[in-house]
Amino acid sequence: MPDPPARHLNLAGASNFRDLGGYPARDGRAVRWRQIFRSNHLGHLTGADIEVLRGLGVRRAFDFRGTEERVAAICGVEDIVVHSLPVEPTVVAALRARLATGVPLSTTDALEVMRDSYRNYVRQNTPSFRALFAHLVGDHAPLVIHCTAGKDRTGFACALILHALDVPDHLISEDYLLTNTFYRRDPSVSSDLPDEVRQVLGSVEPSFLAAAFEAIRADYGSLENYFSEGLRLGAAERSELKARYLEA
Repeated sequence: MPDPPARHLNLAGASNFRDLGGYPARDGRAVRWRQIFRSNHLGHLTGADIEVLRGLGVRRAFDFRGTEERVAAICGVEDIVVHSLPVEPTVVAALRARLATGVPLSTTDALEVMRDSYRNYVRQNTPSFRALFAHLVGDHAPLVIHCTAGKDRTGFACALILHALDVPDHLISEDYLLTNTFYRRDPSVSSDLPDEVRQVLGSVEPSFLAAAFEAIRADYGSLENYFSEGLRLGAAERSELKARYLEA
């Protein structure tokens, strides 16, 4: 049997660019390779990186960044159509607000604020994730999903995709945590925050993703209800998604 394609593509101008393919679903099929990619932002791609994306056939990017983030690093790849699905960032602002009270920030504060942000993906930003699934059900081209770091908004979106395709929980967690291997933290980001706090912001941990799924259970009763009521992904749409993104 030939070796599977590389999951991580080591691009010079983007870190954390990975393929969601290859994960086995519960029905015995596996997620198709080279269809859905996840990444940090695409604003610093080199010419060689752009050629790699062209070779992969990537035609669409789904960008969860907020307004200011997008302006700061615009994707300039002319043959990629960018769909903006904004989820405004809240973490740094929340930590700076705490810092302004004069109380020193700790890693506990950072962890708490990160978990809160994931809960808000469900409680305040479900329409953006719903729009992503509407595109996934109707789109054929290889595509990339990203935010700024490609770890939190993107991580939650990709966990939802893998759940919708019936990939087992432990593999979804493994994919999510690969960020800690492949993400290159930007040392200039939020330099007014303590380094131990920035380390939390530059990584992922299981409790972040768990906070989002706890909010789903609290607000919708179950993940299945969230798919049908929150994301409007009913049985027909789930079948279409599996037909498109799982190997025959």
